[in-house]
Amino acid sequence: MAEIKKLPKSKVEFEITVPWDNWKGYLDQAASELSSEIKIPGFRPGKAPRNIVEKKIGKELILNEAAEKAVKKSYRDFVLKEKLEVIGSPRVEVKKLEEGKDLEYKAEVAVMPEISVSDGYKKEIKKINEEFSKKTFQANEEDLKLELEKLAGSRVKLVTVRREAKSGDSVEIDFEVLVGGVPIENGKSKNHSLIVGRGVFIPGFEDQIIGMKEGEEKEFELSFPLDYHKKDLAGKNADFKVKMSLVQERQLPEVDDDFAKSLGNFENLEALRKNMREGMEHENKHKAQDERRVKYIDKIIEQSEVDLPEILIREETDKMMHEFEHQIQSMGMSLDDYLLKLKKDRKELEKDWQDQARKRVISALVISRIAQDEEIKADTKEVEDEMNKTLAYYKQVKDAEKNIDMERLYSYSKNTLENEKVFEYLEKL
Repeated sequence: MAEIKKLPKSKVEFEITVPWDNWKGYLDQAASELSSEIKIPGFRPGKAPRNIVEKKIGKELILNEAAEKAVKKSYRDFVLKEKLEVIGSPRVEVKKLEEGKDLEYKAEVAVMPEISVSDGYKKEIKKINEEFSKKTFQANEEDLKLELEKLAGSRVKLVTVRREAKSGDSVEIDFEVLVGGVPIENGKSKNHSLIVGRGVFIPGFEDQIIGMKEGEEKEFELSFPLDYHKKDLAGKNADFKVKMSLVQERQLPEVDDDFAKSLGNFENLEALRKNMREGMEHENKHKAQDERRVKYIDKIIEQSEVDLPEILIREETDKMMHEFEHQIQSMGMSLDDYLLKLKKDRKELEKDWQDQARKRVISALVISRIAQDEEIKADTKEVEDEMNKTLAYYKQVKDAEKNIDMERLYSYSKNTLENEKVFEYLEKL
């Protein structure tokens, strides 16, 4: 019976001996597979006897191939027998490899880390819950007024005018930006829309287009701010060429009873305000609950001990990169183009995410630990109901259902439910 030795960073090491009788059969198998990749006169690929193959490619190559197969089989059997939760592939060092004798090797592999959480975390969670119970989520009048203005802005009526552009107008312009007489990257646009006075461009730009009429052209000089996000332009003088293509007055609706009725089932403005206030208060509470959950995790991590294997952090970083790449692509941009704008490469971005990846891994581990300690589980029916919600969504996406891995979906649904149950448990402490 091989002894399992614990190493730092949640790794284990063990030595395994494979009896000659258990691995000698792999020699013929290895010879057959290797011979299928080469031409041996008089034999079909993979059909030459081992002694013939040995003469052609050498005994050592066959021996190494057979040993690799024996290691894979014996390693897998050992891991299953010992119920090791291994992560990634093992580092194998063959100690003894000789035909007719037992095969001996040493394996080192990362395993799921053991995490201990002190009961002291419960006291901290209770403090957080006490603070939360004293919070109010009422929407103040100023915030409500701003939301009403945004709502009115979404129903704005644009009326083309022949007058000079003024602050608050919606305009379309053609423009070009040059530095030292040379056009800058992405510094040219046609029919570019903006609302004058919103301060989207560099300081002074919108002041210059106030007073321009449709069809009018203008040239002027401005300096990029010293803290401009594109460092190669920061503080530099630039020449701007602008043509006003369209001026439209933004006519906002009067926020009154008629406006409220136009939005749906509201009898008057007060009914709309009541509905919006309730929605804002619900959003305020939801946001505060999310913040409370972040505090939970931070406090529990402080009360926990874990020795993370680097492979877990690496895998989480890879996952974050994949998620981010998908997000960037959904915005119509490639990750490479985005990184070019940031003037970073993938390795630099991954390095920036190391701490975040580490925290995500530890967060998942502490939640799992609490679920185990408090015997928090999702039953089969709950998991199946959660899976059905996901499947119902994917039915709307063409061919998406065919690509679903049901085993992974079950695991994901179970994990999601149990995480939520852990947070519900913490909220009741």
